[in-house]
Amino acid sequence: MTLLPFCEWLATTTWSIALHESLYMYPLIESTHVLALFLFAGTIAMVDLRLLGVAFREIPVSEINARILPWTVAGAVVMVVTGVLLFYAIPVRSYQSLWFRFKVVFLLVAAINVWMFHRRVAINQAVWDADERPPRPARVSAVVSLSMWACVIVFGRMIAYNWFDCD
Repeated sequence: MTLLPFCEWLATTTWSIALHESLYMYPLIESTHVLALFLFAGTIAMVDLRLLGVAFREIPVSEINARILPWTVAGAVVMVVTGVLLFYAIPVRSYQSLWFRFKVVFLLVAAINVWMFHRRVAINQAVWDADERPPRPARVSAVVSLSMWACVIVFGRMIAYNWFDCD
């Protein structure tokens, strides 16, 4: 079973056609998606660099998180909403894009990494919160995070240059 029939149906809906053919809405949504991505990725990078002990060493991890988390969540919410709208505008093309599929896989890996960090690593955060160099599991999580989000960004950008389709 594939999602192609659903995507084909979705592409025929009035709203999908209107969004795709709109002179202003699609570019506006795409630009908003990119700006939200910058906000999200920038704040994630700040936290990850702190976890690596590369930046903001004098500030406890909990303080960095408290200051940055609202901005990260705001960027994520806007990014998800605009991402869904971008998919909704061109569902068949998105579904058939090899780059889109890679992006989704790396998004899932990044999400699992976030879940694992909060489930296993951050449990003992009070012990190492103010350390200049957090423990190895926190640093590994930060490297995975930076790598996965970089891949999501690159593959997302490559969707516009769709040289390879999955039929």
